[in-house]
Amino acid sequence: MSLQAVSAVSNSSLLQPGFSLLNFDGHVLFFGQKGWPKRSCPTGVFLLDIKQNELKMKPAAFSKDSCYLPPLRYPALCSLRGNAESDGCQYIIHGGKTPNNDLSDKIYVMSLLSKTSKKATFQCVEKDLGGDVPEARYGHTINVVRSRGRSVSVIFGGRAYTPLAQRTTDKWNSVVDCLPSVFLVDFEFGYCTSYVLPELQDGLAFHVSVARNDTIYILGGHSLQNNTRSPSLYKLKIDLPLGSPLVTCTVLPGGISVSSAIVTQTGDTEFVLVGGYQSDSQKRLVCNTIVLEDSKIEIMERASPEWTADIKHCRIWFGCDMGKGSVLLGIPGANKQLVSDANYFYILRCKGAEEDKEEEPSAQVCSQTSTEDPGDSTPFEDSEEFCFSAEASSFDVDDSDVYNEDDEEDESETGYWITCCASCSMDINTWVPFYSTELNKPAMILCSGGSGHRVHAQCMDLSETMLLRLSEANIKYFCNQHVDLNKGLQTPKKVMCLKKQPMKPLRKKPAMKLTTPAKKSFLRRLFD
Repeated sequence: MSLQAVSAVSNSSLLQPGFSLLNFDGHVLFFGQKGWPKRSCPTGVFLLDIKQNELKMKPAAFSKDSCYLPPLRYPALCSLRGNAESDGCQYIIHGGKTPNNDLSDKIYVMSLLSKTSKKATFQCVEKDLGGDVPEARYGHTINVVRSRGRSVSVIFGGRAYTPLAQRTTDKWNSVVDCLPSVFLVDFEFGYCTSYVLPELQDGLAFHVSVARNDTIYILGGHSLQNNTRSPSLYKLKIDLPLGSPLVTCTVLPGGISVSSAIVTQTGDTEFVLVGGYQSDSQKRLVCNTIVLEDSKIEIMERASPEWTADIKHCRIWFGCDMGKGSVLLGIPGANKQLVSDANYFYILRCKGAEEDKEEEPSAQVCSQTSTEDPGDSTPFEDSEEFCFSAEASSFDVDDSDVYNEDDEEDESETGYWITCCASCSMDINTWVPFYSTELNKPAMILCSGGSGHRVHAQCMDLSETMLLRLSEANIKYFCNQHVDLNKGLQTPKKVMCLKKQPMKPLRKKPAMKLTTPAKKSFLRRLFD
């Protein structure tokens, strides 16, 4: 095993914990970037080029009939070999977190539509499913099994947000383990069926699953309910007769207590397990060889590479399987507190040069990741791990068309750690939110003033009830700085004038008429 550093590039900030890799005949695709897709890549999917120890990116091209594939983070994905006519493979993508920090329950199928020496065009299709559709989740796995000439996809594990009806102010952003149900997805008929097995008692997330023929092996993973990393090893066998499928589970000895490990295939029946965590604050630096045969699995410890001092002492690491026995690893840089996007990357090659040849994969691996970009000052949680699946092959790209992050707008004003007002009290090193509909992020709301910007609910003194009311209804909200603008935009209410009865004019008394004698008598009395 050899470890080689990859030179940092200007757009490496897009590769944060939770990204995914896909490989189509040597074309390595990256998606699940930080934030919304860039202007230069409206699809949010990039082609990766790794040569001469440098990483470059180029926006991927999609066909006109493709659906939009959001930059999902921490989804479950696996490869599916295509038919003889296509002579290629497809990738199934399920779940994950959207740029709005919501969880997705959709399933996408991505395939290579056409390829030339200079350009590859991809297609992405969203699949509609019926039956027992799995709830939106992340940190789960999906595999394809084949039995009696048929094939189905198997979804297991993961985490989801606490249902809205059960949320409270103190636990507004809580996540829970998904039920330990096994979902079988038949893409031919677009139908899902769920199974509850007595051997599976706890919901597991960030586990590893390896599939071969009609059998799936599940090892490791973390349970929030028990706060444990189970050393159990489960064997799922799926029989697909003409009638209803038959699903059985067997608990085997020899498992590994680990979460968020990466698995890469090095041979027809051999795999290498790398990375992961063995406790809440300790990485697992030991590597294992997994030999998978038709009826059994064998796990053995193997020699680890010469880890660098940076890898040994970092609190977290993340990465993806790049296929052909290679793994892309990333760790936060030493100056992460000052530059949050500073990461170092390595390529770990688990096979020797003489073994590096084209192979037809006969088994599938799936391992899962975390949900947050954790700060170095906070204790590690299993919701802060990583995601994987693909192959490390260089391909020619036009350097003039390589994505350049410097051409894009500054995202510092659109992130969550922003100064929303002059009196903003949010601390970027605080990971316990006030209350939120999002995981480990403070609640925010969009102000309609000016060009529109987000403000923290806590800084605006919004109660939880008011935040829910503004979130559920289509109501314009104006922050403290734009409240005067709101008053100026409002149309004054029309005031109805009260009808008043007109006052009657006073009637003048007629003047007293005096005769001449009387007048003389009156004047005499007046002046006397």
